[in-house]
Amino acid sequence: MRELTYYIGATLDGYIAGPDGEYDQLPIEPDLTAHILEIRPETVPTAMREPLGLGDEPNRLYDTVLMGRGTYLPGLETGNPSPYSHLKQYVFSSTLDPALAPDVTFVASDAIKTVRELKQQEGQGIWLCGGGKLAAALVGEIDEIVLKRYPLVLGGGLPLFDGPYAPLRFDLVENRSFDSGMTLQTYRKR
Repeated sequence: MRELTYYIGATLDGYIAGPDGEYDQLPIEPDLTAHILEIRPETVPTAMREPLGLGDEPNRLYDTVLMGRGTYLPGLETGNPSPYSHLKQYVFSSTLDPALAPDVTFVASDAIKTVRELKQQEGQGIWLCGGGKLAAALVGEIDEIVLKRYPLVLGGGLPLFDGPYAPLRFDLVENRSFDSGMTLQTYRKR
């Protein structure tokens, strides 16, 4: 069975972006970027793959990406309706027009059912790219959480999980520190 990994960046106080989705304060550190390019090259947006020297680098861990509306919109607003064309893309939104991108699957309802069906299919892992509302809706289906932890406090913004109170235990299985102050923490569902 395929696994769902919530792989995302978060600040020390648990925010994935500012209150209006701003992410310009989140640092892109060279040491963590080098690690990402080596271990998870498929998580780099298609438009950035060539400039970063990835070219036709094969997907190593994931062949499918899931995005909420708020995660998808920044690419769309900059003229990129297919931000991860090297992956199977699913956008969960009841308001976006499926005609926006023919190679993106838009899902208007029942995210849990969709993810359960995807997990039963053959293939590599499934990457939950964001956002917090979708992560909260899918928390029971998440097998692994990988946090790029920024050494930064925002004091408010979009939370890592934006949903109802529903405790679920994950165990820390790896905690890697980088010279830049970034950490990469991996948790597995208990």
